[in-house]
Amino acid sequence: MSLTLALLALLSAAPHFASAHGGLANYTVGDPPVWYRGYDPDENATEQDGQPWMVQRKWASIDPIFSATDPYIACNKPGTPGPAYIPVTAGQNLTAVYWYWLHPVGPMTAWLAACPPLDKGGCVGVDVNQLDWFKIWEAGLIPGTGNLAEGIWYQKAFQNWDGSPDLWPATIPATLKAGLYIVRHEILSIHIENKPQFYPECAHLNVTGPGTDLPPSSFYKKFPGAYDPDDPSLKIDIYSDAMRKTYVSRPSLLLLEHS
Repeated sequence: MSLTLALLALLSAAPHFASAHGGLANYTVGDPPVWYRGYDPDENATEQDGQPWMVQRKWASIDPIFSATDPYIACNKPGTPGPAYIPVTAGQNLTAVYWYWLHPVGPMTAWLAACPPLDKGGCVGVDVNQLDWFKIWEAGLIPGTGNLAEGIWYQKAFQNWDGSPDLWPATIPATLKAGLYIVRHEILSIHIENKPQFYPECAHLNVTGPGTDLPPSSFYKKFPGAYDPDDPSLKIDIYSDAMRKTYVSRPSLLLLEHS
C-alpha cells in the first residue's frame, strides 16, 4: 500500500463510536508505520465488503460477544474474510489501532493461527473455528498498581484521551515459520459482575523471514473451546474482597519467545 493510500485509509477508518464499546480499526507495520485499513461497522458495508485492500475479517457491530462458547468468538460476527494480507517480517511489531476504547478492566491477548498456502486457499477459505490458535502476547493487571477494581490494567493504560489513537503493539515472534496466518486480537472486559465481554477482531498476515518455528500441539487452542465458561477468571466480581485475594490470570502461552 502506498503512503497516499495508507493515509487515506487512516483518515477514512476512524470510527465515530457513540457508545462505550469499540473495536480494532487499523493496523500498522514498521517504522515509519505503514497503515492498513480494517473494517468499520459505522461505514457503508458495500464500500468495504470484498474490497481488494481489505485485510480484516468483517465485524458488523461494536457490541461485545457475551459467551465463551459463542460460535463467533474466534473472529467476531460475521467474520467474513477480506482478500488481502498484511505483509510483515517475523520479529517486526504489528500494531493494532483503536480509535476509541473506554472499558478499563480485563486482560488483552493476541493470537496467531497458521493458514494453508495461497494455492490451497490461504486464509480466505479456512473455517476459523477449526484453526489451531496460539498466543503470542498478553497483558492484564499491571503489577504494583493496586487491586482488581482499583489497579491499572493494560486495557486502561493503552487508552488515550487526547484524540490520538490507542496503540497496541505486539511482536511477531522472530523465529516464526514463514507463511500465511490469521492474527486475532482480543480484549476481554470484566467490569460487570459475572458478565464478561469479549471483543475479538482478526486480520490476515503474510509473514516472511528465515524462521522455522511453530508451537507444539499442547499450546494450541480452538475458538470456541479455549475458555471454560465457568472459569472464575471469567465469571468474576472484581469488587468482591474474596475474589481480589484469589484471582489468578490464566497461564501464559508465550512459547516462541522461549524456543
